[in-house]
Amino acid sequence: MAPITIYQKPTCSTCRQVLKLVQESGHAFTAVNYYETPLSKTKLKALLKKGRLNARDVLRTKEEKYKTLGLAKADKSEEELIELMIANPDLLQRPLVEQDRTVILARPADTVTQLWERS
Repeated sequence: MAPITIYQKPTCSTCRQVLKLVQESGHAFTAVNYYETPLSKTKLKALLKKGRLNARDVLRTKEEKYKTLGLAKADKSEEELIELMIANPDLLQRPLVEQDRTVILARPADTVTQLWERS
């Protein structure tokens, strides 16, 4: 089975749950704190494409920044939303979990088990 990469924020409870589930599964993984190692625009676009997600799918709507930037309005393009998530990592829903050709938004945490259940 291909290694798993978890793009996460260590203080996020869902991220911690996903890490625990992956550790308990015995699968090889790497955890990337995207606050310490920011995602590039190219990488975020690649993750979204692999996951068949768009920027709105991974936008954290409960963040204060979401409200102050007026992101509930549909007037922002995909490109603009991605740039805003790169500049403001709190806007990015987490954790994103990548394995081989698959990316999932592991919310709730137990959705990460899909990665090894399908193998």
